[in-house]
Amino acid sequence: MRSIALASTALVATLSLPMAAQAQDEAGQCGEVSIAQMGWAAAEVTTNIAKFLLEQGYGCDVSLVQSDTIPAITSVAENGEPDVVTNLWLNSAGDAYTKLEEGGSIKRLTSVLEPGGVEGWWIPSYLAEEHPELTTIEGILENPELVGNRFNNCPDGWGCRVVSDNLSRALDLEGHDIEVFNHGSGETLATSMGAAVTNGEPWFGYYWGPTVPLGKYDMTRVDLGGYDEATFTPLQNPDTPDPQVSDFPAAPILTSVTSTFSEENPAVTEFFTNMTFSTDQMSSLLAWKDENNASNEEVAVYFLSSATDTWTGWVNDAAREKLSALVE
Repeated sequence: MRSIALASTALVATLSLPMAAQAQDEAGQCGEVSIAQMGWAAAEVTTNIAKFLLEQGYGCDVSLVQSDTIPAITSVAENGEPDVVTNLWLNSAGDAYTKLEEGGSIKRLTSVLEPGGVEGWWIPSYLAEEHPELTTIEGILENPELVGNRFNNCPDGWGCRVVSDNLSRALDLEGHDIEVFNHGSGETLATSMGAAVTNGEPWFGYYWGPTVPLGKYDMTRVDLGGYDEATFTPLQNPDTPDPQVSDFPAAPILTSVTSTFSEENPAVTEFFTNMTFSTDQMSSLLAWKDENNASNEEVAVYFLSSATDTWTGWVNDAAREKLSALVE
């Protein structure tokens, strides 16, 4: 499989030379497109595939703007950019996103992952098998030492951080002798899980899928008592007064664009409306990337080569002709 990644590298290098000229020649068709680059693997793969298809198929000049859920929404509200926000976890976005939609600043195009994402609090399955009581939050609160007296929380800026902070207060984790450890990045959160599972140690914390860790490690989701919409909705907003406990619902994961961009760029808007992966397909791409130590650009070319039936349905006729020529 590594040979495919190497071939991808060669194709990326070949394509990088004419890209600027191509974008300039076709600037009238597309021009500049800015896309929020969220800080997790599925988002990085999504945006790099979009960048590749738009630059090589539509002649766009694409910039990826490093961001996370809350900062991206705030930037759209305050600055009207970036143009595109994809891999937006609606459950974590809170009222800020809803207000942008209601105010007409942003337009929802599609669910970029179907049937969506899964998020929640997890423990290793070997821990669940040894101590079945830990599969419920009540069991964890009664036996904090069995999970290492620590909850591994999301980094600052992630929407899940807001929800988990509220849940931590509602459950009084600290009062039950469970330290809430706020990770500084998605990388350290994933590494903490991987290190614990590799060593057969306890681990308790938030995670989501599709992701490489949930694909690689056998994890069991902790039952927080079921999902209740009326209870969960306030958890999405920082410092909610008197938060109550609800599990995470199935997560719609959106692509949205600013309304101005949608009006001025109908072809690119149509592309993003069509761009949807199955959750299983994304998990497979993440696994391939991890197994081959591939770059995001290599994953994009691998996808172009191996998933023709998928991406050809996203692009218009002119882009399809250009992109198909690259894989002949």
